[in-house]
Amino acid sequence: QVQLVESGGGSVQAGGSLRLSCTASGITFADNVMNWYRQAPGKQREFVAIITTDGSTNYQTSLRGRFTISRDNAKNTVYLEMKNVKPEDTATYYCYASTTDVWGRGTQVSVLS
Repeated sequence: QVQLVESGGGSVQAGGSLRLSCTASGITFADNVMNWYRQAPGKQREFVAIITTDGSTNYQTSLRGRFTISRDNAKNTVYLEMKNVKPEDTATYYCYASTTDVWGRGTQVSVLS
């Protein structure tokens, strides 16, 4: 069964940190480009970060420096480290395996001011 399962979301105070995880099953994880997207209430889903199969990364420009994407192929897991979070980071965060075109169901992040 092809599946991406996000975890690590929750409520955090502004200025705090959070680490999201996304564990894959049913796909060849190491062969997949992995992405994080997010969708805030009433807004369109937007790109957050990408990590290629060789570990190259890229970010939404406004998030660069606060968010870090990484992957552990041995654990079939991609991470999103979020630092100095802001209320505008409140959203549902989704993991996306773009090579296979598979989305996770999302994990909710709420940043309290």
